[in-house]
Amino acid sequence: MSRVQRLLPVVSLALLAGAFWVLHRELAAHHPRDIVRAITALPTRTLLEALALTAVSYLVLAGYDGLALRYLGRPLGVRRTVLAGSAAYAFSQTLGFPLLTGGSVRYRLYAGWGLSGAEIGQLIAFASLTLWLGALAVGGTALVAADPATLARFPLPVPVVRLLGIVAAAVPMTYVIACWLRRRPITLRGWEIRVPGGPIAVAQAAIGALDWTLAATVLWVLLPGNRLPPLPTFVGVFIVAQIAGVVSHVPGGLGVFESLVLLLLKGDIPTPGIVGSLVAYRLVYYVVPFAVAAASLAGYELHQRHEHVSRVAQTAARWVPPLVPRLLAATIFAGGAILLFSGALPAEGSRLRWLGELVPLSVIEISHFVGSLAGLGLLILAWGIWNRLDGAFHATVVLLAAGIAASLLKGLDYEEATILSVVLLALVGSRGRFTRRAPLLHAPLAPGWIAAVGTVLVTSVWLGLFAFRHVPFRTELWWQFALHGDAPRFLRATVGVVAGAAAFALTRLFRSVSEGTPVSTAADLERIAPALALATRTYASLVLMGDKSLLVSPSGRAFVMYGVSGRSWIAMGDPVGAADEYLTLVWRFRELVDRHDGHTVFYQAAPEQLPVYLDLGLRPLKIGEEAVVPLESFSLEGSARRGLRRTKRQVEAAGGVFDIVPPSKVPDLLPELRAVSDAWLADRATREKGFSLGRFDPAYVSRFAVAMIRTAGRTVAFATVTTTPTKAELSVDLMRHTADAPEGTMACLFTELMLWGRSEGYRQFSLGMAPLSGIEGRALAPLWNRVNALVFRHGEAVYHFQGLRQFKDKFDPMWTPRYLVAPGGLALPRVITDLVAIISGGLKGAVAR
Repeated sequence: MSRVQRLLPVVSLALLAGAFWVLHRELAAHHPRDIVRAITALPTRTLLEALALTAVSYLVLAGYDGLALRYLGRPLGVRRTVLAGSAAYAFSQTLGFPLLTGGSVRYRLYAGWGLSGAEIGQLIAFASLTLWLGALAVGGTALVAADPATLARFPLPVPVVRLLGIVAAAVPMTYVIACWLRRRPITLRGWEIRVPGGPIAVAQAAIGALDWTLAATVLWVLLPGNRLPPLPTFVGVFIVAQIAGVVSHVPGGLGVFESLVLLLLKGDIPTPGIVGSLVAYRLVYYVVPFAVAAASLAGYELHQRHEHVSRVAQTAARWVPPLVPRLLAATIFAGGAILLFSGALPAEGSRLRWLGELVPLSVIEISHFVGSLAGLGLLILAWGIWNRLDGAFHATVVLLAAGIAASLLKGLDYEEATILSVVLLALVGSRGRFTRRAPLLHAPLAPGWIAAVGTVLVTSVWLGLFAFRHVPFRTELWWQFALHGDAPRFLRATVGVVAGAAAFALTRLFRSVSEGTPVSTAADLERIAPALALATRTYASLVLMGDKSLLVSPSGRAFVMYGVSGRSWIAMGDPVGAADEYLTLVWRFRELVDRHDGHTVFYQAAPEQLPVYLDLGLRPLKIGEEAVVPLESFSLEGSARRGLRRTKRQVEAAGGVFDIVPPSKVPDLLPELRAVSDAWLADRATREKGFSLGRFDPAYVSRFAVAMIRTAGRTVAFATVTTTPTKAELSVDLMRHTADAPEGTMACLFTELMLWGRSEGYRQFSLGMAPLSGIEGRALAPLWNRVNALVFRHGEAVYHFQGLRQFKDKFDPMWTPRYLVAPGGLALPRVITDLVAIISGGLKGAVAR
């Protein structure tokens, strides 16, 4: 996580605190009932007008996506564009974090309609640009045209505000002119960006301006009174407030937007009327479209599968379980907010009097304090529930139970107790989803989550200060204990919550972080010996190369081996060892990478582990297929093996003799093997690779048995033999041969080794991966598949893709897909570059072969 990312939550909370201070100051002379009366006084006709304008506004928002699709040359039709565009903005504007919320909606829909991750990323960037062009065009024009009295409301001199308006309005004009005149693409940090044509640029500015005007008009019609500012003037005020909300990074701009509107409109409209209209605006323009979008997306998913009920069930069985922890995390977070807000507001008088006759005052006081602390704990633990931590599950069960008891004992708040009980039952019923045994303090908190927790804390403090604004906060208030002493209880609970939050922050700040270390000593290998003893795949032997770091489970029964290249932390294959520890280990690796602001990558991942990687938010990309030969049924009998029999006889006729040398005798053969290896490298004008491929290192080669073919007593081909202690698999790693080796030598070596493996009781032989094979290049396939299929068909001059596949097909193997699992979108090209560099020993090695 970068320093800027770490500071964002702090800046957001500071702006939010300032916004609430403004609201508190402006509302100090008013009672909450005044705001409720202002909301209920809104005429039905006004609400209907606002809803109609909102509908039109969201249709215009969908035009952002329509223009972007036209720019990309991928039109999808009005219905799909309206669904994706309006739903994405309904989610992002209501929940905040647009890349996470609206971006997820767009990715889900557009990926299903054939757009690649890169195209979706371009679409999102184009739509964002359109939004800002509209804001600058309308906002700048409004500031330029506004009268001096309106501009005097801003905390800057009138000439400065007017100048800012001119600059803002000039930006979209400059953009349009530049797009009209420039034809060549723009290169930015190695990326080539095609410039939109003049007509598209004009449409961007026009649609963006219309959208912002409609959004401002919705709030304008909701404002009460006859002294409303002219609509053009109000649009400028609205856009300034919205931009401040966006820049603050507070979810939905909550509080920041409202405080600025209140400051800029006070004097024209009564304060309760402004606040009431702002609350109604949040409901009409945010909540209602969000509900409609959620229902529309649900309806779309059902419609897509209405003819395949069984497929619906299968899809639900696959996708719903991973979503359960996320949904529970959201409800637990909401439960924590309810407890904090309840603790900040006065208790209902009649219930409190009745409770005072049943329990001692000390119980009420302690329950109020415990309830607020439980609320803070639930906010924090919700992130652990999101990440499926076993410890977070148990702690959350305890805090929910404490919150239920506290809700009843502090004021008979049976409503919130009921909500918390439902959440508790749902959590306990999902016990099997929380299996990760990772320390709570080691789970990295996302900046957005930190900002959300801070937003709830600041809001709860402001609610209490607003509710008790007429109470003089003096020193003696701390020590007042009375049945109706709501203000002292709020004060004590607030201090407890702030202290608890600070203690948690300091504990995380000074926690120790365990990192993976390179394997280089006998002690390191001894530590992972239990995991290697359980290995079922021969790629586990690559850990012995000493070029990888390790992340080992506490028991030592499983590990992840990885290397770091650029920002990419690349795990070689799936975890090795005990399968019951994979889940926790994979999440620990993800968290380790996150602490270093890197990209989590798994190279040559098996399909069995894809659900786990999807749960990490990663995207699987097929990179080829691995050939595996079942040894139990392997033989040279039958017509299908005629070619292998012929090759074996040809090599034997040329004097070739097969032999397997045990590891203890390999050191004596190293000079001879080195000569074969050097000749092989020189013949191909290449250099040693690494990471996923063995290299000729004497210490590494000496760890394995070596299969070889000799002619006239001279070694002409060899391969290091990798095995698993469980005899689940046999394979080869380092393979080299001389240029004068008899034709078919390597095929003969593999044949002999398979026959030997069958006699030794090994279950299968891995021939390794055939890159890019088995990838469909159909018209509706993703761009990644289409490009790789094209390379596989026409890239023989660069790499023998089809030749390698045909060679391995001689042994009649089973083909199993292998994947590169990595972040999608714009990070993918960087990940692929880092992967090539780590295998080739740097980008220079990749270029030099």
